[in-house]
Amino acid sequence: MGDFGKIPGRKRLPLTMLLLLTLLQFFRHMEAIEWTLPDVIDSVGTVGASIVDPSLLPTPQGLLDGGKQLIAGYPFEFVSSSLSYICSQALANNKIKSKFTPDINLMHFQLRTPCAKINFPLTNPGAMWHSPEFDPKKKVVILATGWTTTVNGSDTIEVFSKAYNCRGDVNFVAVDAARFVDTLYTWSAFNTEEIGENIALGLVKLLDVMPVENIHLIGHSLGAHIVGAAGRHLTRLTGSVIPRITGLDPAKPCFNEGEVLSGLLRGDAKFIDVIHSNSGVLGKRDPLGDADFYPSGLSPLPAGCYSVVCAHARSWEYYAETVYPGNERNFMATRCSSLTRLREFRCPGDEIPMGYGVPQGSKGNYFLEVNPTTPYGIHASIVRSAHLETCGTCPDSSSSTSSTTSQPVTTTTAKSKSWF
Repeated sequence: MGDFGKIPGRKRLPLTMLLLLTLLQFFRHMEAIEWTLPDVIDSVGTVGASIVDPSLLPTPQGLLDGGKQLIAGYPFEFVSSSLSYICSQALANNKIKSKFTPDINLMHFQLRTPCAKINFPLTNPGAMWHSPEFDPKKKVVILATGWTTTVNGSDTIEVFSKAYNCRGDVNFVAVDAARFVDTLYTWSAFNTEEIGENIALGLVKLLDVMPVENIHLIGHSLGAHIVGAAGRHLTRLTGSVIPRITGLDPAKPCFNEGEVLSGLLRGDAKFIDVIHSNSGVLGKRDPLGDADFYPSGLSPLPAGCYSVVCAHARSWEYYAETVYPGNERNFMATRCSSLTRLREFRCPGDEIPMGYGVPQGSKGNYFLEVNPTTPYGIHASIVRSAHLETCGTCPDSSSSTSSTTSQPVTTTTAKSKSWF
């Protein structure tokens, strides 16, 4: 299953320019974009020059202009592939470095309970592991989200926190990487390895209070590459191997196997499961884990989605649905080579659940159908979903508290889409 995102050739370049320019009116309505036609032309020129002549590598400003295309949500795979190519060339020639160097002193673990959000510095993880709110007898799930998210403004974290607190058998922790994944995408991508290493340093302390077998790392988009790096560095530092890493539509732009930014790779944990929901555009298409799942097949837009942003988010929405008690088998998948073969009943293997309950000995690529609206699992129960609506929330919202060992944590209702 090769990556269908090939870099446009010299002959196709004028067409890509034309497409970008003709879609200008579509992007102008988006709140995040404040730029003009000359910006588009400069952006296209920067990308085009780098594709035609690799020696003409972009400046940081050139990368910023090119990054605006992705911020706008271009529904074209060539934009993602072009940016990956630019990143590869820039990294190979040391032409670009991160704008903000990750500083472990500015990063936090945030422990989420139904009624509290408690921050602990990555430099002092022992404070969390020994906190009365942290139960060392339970397993720990650590979630890293993607580009443009903050720990108190992420719908991903809110939904996962609710689901895991409903289940009640784990300590749910979110990683706050602060501004280091809240800058220009390319700079954020360059930070993933170092952020992962800093998380691994915190996990070393966790091993003082619980066995490595009780740790599960989950990452969406850029977060998938961050937790992959965390797993690699923990093994380097301690010899211990994380039992499971779950990658949710790992980000595609800038991450190429065998290059400086390899991202999430087999071997970063004993078992890696990956859910691909925006294949080949914002998310990687090729298999990255031991078990790779393709809801709605290889299409970049799963059932019910009409934009790449929607598609990219579906991966974590699917997974979160499976965390609730009774939902473990909402998404049943079959090992196969395509959705077409699955629909033709040409995949004779047994079904396995995607998401929370995936058997950790699973190997291969799995395909499945999904519903276009929530609940997304074909085998979901609408009655059960309604019953779980308030599960995992604070019984009395007025008693919800926020505290920290370093700086205030605000209980905000603002939500930020994790695009990468």
